[in-house]
Amino acid sequence: MKHLLATSISIALLSLGLAGCSEKQAAKEVTQDAFVTIQGQDLIKPDGTKLFIMGTNLGNWLNPEGYMFRFSKTNSGRFINEMFCQLVGPDFTADFWKAFKDNYITREDIRFIKSRGANTIRLPFHYKLFTDEDYMGLTTAQDGFARVDSLVDWCRESDLYLILDMHDAPGGQTGDNIDDSYGYPWLFDSEASQQLYCDIWRRIADRYKNEPVILGYELFNEPIAPYFENMEELNSKLEDVYKKGVAAIRQVDNNHIILLGGSQWNGNFKPFKDSKFDDKIMYTCHRYGGEPTQAAIQTIINFRDSVNLPMYMGEIGHNTDEWQAAFCQTMRENNIGYTFWPYKKMDGSSFVGITPPENWANIVYFSEAPRATYKEIREARPAQAMARKAMTDFIEACKLKNCVVQEGYIRSLGMK
Repeated sequence: MKHLLATSISIALLSLGLAGCSEKQAAKEVTQDAFVTIQGQDLIKPDGTKLFIMGTNLGNWLNPEGYMFRFSKTNSGRFINEMFCQLVGPDFTADFWKAFKDNYITREDIRFIKSRGANTIRLPFHYKLFTDEDYMGLTTAQDGFARVDSLVDWCRESDLYLILDMHDAPGGQTGDNIDDSYGYPWLFDSEASQQLYCDIWRRIADRYKNEPVILGYELFNEPIAPYFENMEELNSKLEDVYKKGVAAIRQVDNNHIILLGGSQWNGNFKPFKDSKFDDKIMYTCHRYGGEPTQAAIQTIINFRDSVNLPMYMGEIGHNTDEWQAAFCQTMRENNIGYTFWPYKKMDGSSFVGITPPENWANIVYFSEAPRATYKEIREARPAQAMARKAMTDFIEACKLKNCVVQEGYIRSLGMK
């Protein structure tokens, strides 16, 4: 772990240097013709050519999800952190998260993504990265801006566009593990959470208002899971909460496109009644499974045509290479760009796969074991030395140089 700490410190210093570069870039006034714009259902690059989004998601990096570590019950960022603290203690866990953020995604990963034919990256992030709440090893002075600043620089260097996606919003916008919530989309019922969501987006937009590498801001991910009896009531609030976020951004930034996802896994666009409240709006859908045909997404296409604005498939994947190739063809034929989910995780179904380190199965066992009482925690906890070594080894395993490139997966996306 001493090695991990040294690596964390050195890369953190580098990140601060890169952050300074980004601030200098952002300080420059940039005219609107430097940004991606909207022309009907198309995205237009500054040189006047069409941008058809093709790329991937940096899932798990700044919003950990259990299944990417092979965890099942321990499936949200908060649950994972709690489990690690029970397993190896809070201090070691904090060191692990810092090393994880330093190594899971680096400049080399971004260069690799570009080399395979991508033009866009979507960055899922947790709102807590822009607060002083306890998150991923920090309890104050969160490093969200430093992380994004570095990524912006890497994307600029590799000529990639970047979409910022608030995957976990204050209060929770989904009500399931994917938004790290408490099991209900409290964002739609809480004025305080809505105010914090607006404040964070205003701060983000103010920092990056002059940054053309950023394609747009996705206000939040997959709102309102379909599990709630009052789902339609929650759906009726969606557009208004989006409008609040847009208004906050427009106080400081009129340059960037804003992305709005449908309710129920970004699949239901019926709640949207007003597509003209802002002149830089595009919509984003998600799809996992089903038939890879136009008929399967015809309602999404119909909505896109009715508003005459761009539609983008922000998440798709976890299927066979044959299915993915067929569906990519369907999306290309219907002018729906895509970023597949995710770029990196354990095993396959991603651009690159992480090989589980020795004894990782013991970490998985602890994550799945009953831990409702202190007695259960004590009885399930494996040897400290072994657990700590497995977590340290994971940091090495997640580096791009040690990952397995999923060639068939990448080719199925129409990339190389």
